[in-house]
Amino acid sequence: MRVAVVSLEVYPFAKVGGLADVVGALPKALKRHGVEPIVIMPFHKIVQENARKANVEIKKVVDKVFLPKLKTNEAVSIYKGNLPNSDVPVYFIGNDKYFSAEMVYGGVDEAEQSIFFSNAVFETLKTLDIQVDVLHANDWQTGLVPVYLKTVYRYEPFFERTAMVYSIHNLGYQGIFDKRYLDFAKLGEWLYSMQYLEFYGNLNFMKGGIVFSDAINTVSPTYAKEIQTEEYGNKLDGVLVSKADVLFGILNGIDYSEYDPSKDPRISHHYSAEDYSNKWKVKEDLQKELGLEVIPDKPIFALISRLVDQKGLDILSEIIDYMLLYDVQFVLLGTGDPKYEKRFKGIASEYPGNTSINITFDVDLAQRIYAGSDFFLMPSLYEPCGLGQMYSMRYGTIPVVRYTGGLADTVKEYDPATGEGNGFGFKEYSSGELLKAIMRALFYYRKKEAHERLIKNAMSTDVSWDKSAIEYIKFYKKSLEIAKGRF
Repeated sequence: MRVAVVSLEVYPFAKVGGLADVVGALPKALKRHGVEPIVIMPFHKIVQENARKANVEIKKVVDKVFLPKLKTNEAVSIYKGNLPNSDVPVYFIGNDKYFSAEMVYGGVDEAEQSIFFSNAVFETLKTLDIQVDVLHANDWQTGLVPVYLKTVYRYEPFFERTAMVYSIHNLGYQGIFDKRYLDFAKLGEWLYSMQYLEFYGNLNFMKGGIVFSDAINTVSPTYAKEIQTEEYGNKLDGVLVSKADVLFGILNGIDYSEYDPSKDPRISHHYSAEDYSNKWKVKEDLQKELGLEVIPDKPIFALISRLVDQKGLDILSEIIDYMLLYDVQFVLLGTGDPKYEKRFKGIASEYPGNTSINITFDVDLAQRIYAGSDFFLMPSLYEPCGLGQMYSMRYGTIPVVRYTGGLADTVKEYDPATGEGNGFGFKEYSSGELLKAIMRALFYYRKKEAHERLIKNAMSTDVSWDKSAIEYIKFYKKSLEIAKGRF
């Protein structure tokens, strides 16, 4: 089975969020299980430098390909590399107008960029003569890939046996634009209807991806159920309910070769679930690096996140002062809403020696924080899957989460009676419930035997991509069965 995974960001070539991590790791796991995957992404300005850092060579394979089914004279070039430490090919679609901004998103008309890339995927596959069994699009930026496959390219023999799957990584970002973009996309006016792309007077690219795919998945079983409700559905719950028979929830995983405390070059000392004594040395080095008081027994609570409401920054802001009264240290890494940046900068000046507020994005520092902290906070309002809790557990850092989406599927409340569980959490979205969960975590931190059991449980939790890849293969096979009788 040959699968083409399509995304605007792929780690390590271009990364903004968790989507890049998923698309950078899943194809390698699929390959290990007998699938023939390829990856297709834009040749962003930052790709070449990131490829050099990852020791990946990228070569141009096609100089110029025109896109006759778009209202444009722009052409694309095609480049080829591979995912690091694998033979999974990555094809990069180059165009200076749409893919030369400093960042992955922004700097260009995002609607046109999405349309241009989505259409270029098909012309790239045709030019390279790569027929795939399954096309796998991700999030709103590639939401029109399913639309193109089932309309413009529907009767082309090259794609007649291709099934279409679509992954929703975050329903909160849907790609909503003016209907005038139908003209640039050369898509018929008939698509501007409630049944297809119309959404409260605009176009909705994610809705197109949902409606025109053979099968849809989101990134955790709990989130798949949540998005079919009015509370979490972001006005697409009705559409998702209508597709419930082909909507699946598959947990993301993490790349165990990339995130391995026994050999990770980004941390100062190595350790494992069998012998994690060096974790305390990593903690001490982190305290020194961040200007914290070097006190081995003082617990570190960490948060690595976009600083936005969705991530629970509002309720954390309400109780951060109370938490710091309990003789703990707090480390934050991230950027976002200016009101939260200001709030936590104020915390840093008020509690010197016990707080480290880092308003930046630093992948290597993030890794040292995951490994050197004792607890990892994810009090999210909603969380489709979440990767932070997986990274933290892999490194023996105990998650404290709100039980929603993928957090509910991966973090299990510690039970002192049985010794089972790998973290702490709460259900009601409130600062009071968050503080209670933090207090429970602190209580068992003071009980050495219980905390050591938690570390072992966390590090033994299987959040690898190999486990998830098997579910994706079942998903792809299901989509092929559906495609035979659906269109």
